[in-house]
Amino acid sequence: MAPTSDSPPAAGPDPALPGPAAEIAAGYAFGGPVLDLGALIWDGACLPGAPVRIPLAMLTRHGLVAGATGTGKTKTLQLIAEQLSAHGVPVFLADVKGDLSGISAPGDGSEAVRRRAAETGQDWAPAAFPAEFYALGGLGTGIPLRATVTGFGPLLLAKVLGLNRTQEESLGLVFHYADGKGLELTDLKDLRAVVAFLASDEGRADLKGIGGLSAQTAGVILRSLTAFEQQGAGPFFGEPAFDGAELLRTAPDGRGVISVLELPAVQDRPRLFSTFLMWLLADLFHDLPEVGDVARPKLVFFFDEAHLLFDGASKAFVDAVTQTVRLIRSKGVGIFFVTQTSQDVPSGVLGQLGNRVQHALRAFTPDDAKALRATVRTFPASPYDLEEVLTGLGTGEAVVTVLSEKGAPTPVAATRLRAPCSLMGPVDAAALDAAVRASGLYGRYAQAVDRESAYEKLTAAAPPEAGPEREPEHGREPERAGRAAPDEPSLIEQVVGSGVFKSLARSVGTQLGREITRSIFGTAARRRR
Repeated sequence: MAPTSDSPPAAGPDPALPGPAAEIAAGYAFGGPVLDLGALIWDGACLPGAPVRIPLAMLTRHGLVAGATGTGKTKTLQLIAEQLSAHGVPVFLADVKGDLSGISAPGDGSEAVRRRAAETGQDWAPAAFPAEFYALGGLGTGIPLRATVTGFGPLLLAKVLGLNRTQEESLGLVFHYADGKGLELTDLKDLRAVVAFLASDEGRADLKGIGGLSAQTAGVILRSLTAFEQQGAGPFFGEPAFDGAELLRTAPDGRGVISVLELPAVQDRPRLFSTFLMWLLADLFHDLPEVGDVARPKLVFFFDEAHLLFDGASKAFVDAVTQTVRLIRSKGVGIFFVTQTSQDVPSGVLGQLGNRVQHALRAFTPDDAKALRATVRTFPASPYDLEEVLTGLGTGEAVVTVLSEKGAPTPVAATRLRAPCSLMGPVDAAALDAAVRASGLYGRYAQAVDRESAYEKLTAAAPPEAGPEREPEHGREPERAGRAAPDEPSLIEQVVGSGVFKSLARSVGTQLGREITRSIFGTAARRRR
């Protein structure tokens, strides 16, 4: 059975440790449930009597796993995910390179693994962990993970389309128009149909009614959507939409299920998959109730290749990410961003990451050296020469500082990390495919469903045939098609004129922000099965 919050307290450090090492080790002597990261390195020696840990309850204070390519970040994710699962905490991992599927199989106990276990004081034994495997839109091996266009929302979609701020705001108005007209945006052809309608002669009157959306901008959005579809993005959008609650499950033995999103098939589209990860978080943010501080997280979410999320992002997007990270902690969710340097993460987000596992950095160029110095400045004062330590760490070693059970930063600790107990590498393709098809979720999500939505409604509504022109009544001009009667304000007039809309507009300050939405990112409720 998995350990629970009633697990016995971790043992304290070895009293025979040298002075500075003893002080550092004392900062990691916690009384409650912990995750064991490894053993302290001091003066070139690994000290198995000085364990470096992180309190389980502090995982909701978020974290950063950083380091140059090849320094062991993926194995660190695997190590942490295994222990979270053993404590009954569900985990989400993005597997960009395709080498995390081994978490579902026991490790091989090689000589290198056993040597590392001896060095760190680890009682190592091979173990497999309960896992589900997903694939964006079914591209690759995994349960298809899809979102509806409405559920994805305008802000996130603008990010993957590469729209500028004006176009981003205009896209938000298109979403609002579709919502008001009952035009469901399920897949990309639905959104393309709505934008094409607004840019057509038939939709010109409605286009004028949407303040801030010009025909030229509608054309840019339409061309961006067409190019996006031509890049093969169509399968990612549609139904059945993935329910984020699937990520919160535990196995029958009480261990947390590790959800692995397999991304090798789409790794050449980093902007797309990084934004999809943010959509999953936004979906969870809306659906989960407030729980405050918890002894055990409801979910820990590892956001790999985090720098891709922020490349070229608008201020509105970064602000929304920052707010999500700040508020989702109270819903019992911890987020770990995984990237190469701390400089890849905006300061507003970085300031909320209480736990740090910094693998080695390289300083081959002046820019590298500048990034190294900037990283050192983000750590608490330390007896280590961190510039020297960070450039001298070996694979599977890191500089660690976490939040104590009281919420204070622990001393900086150079650490030799433990070895994962599961297979460090991918399982074979046949085993992975068998695991996917055996999942209870496969039948629910495997087959795409194309219901009636905006595309079908707009293509079915053929324009009326032109008839003989009627004579004006009592000298009045005939009403033009699509124009609302004077006593019937248009949809946009009703919305913009409402007190709620004006209040939101004052507080947020952009047209996109003024959308009356159900969450920070403007994502909408999925259609329930």
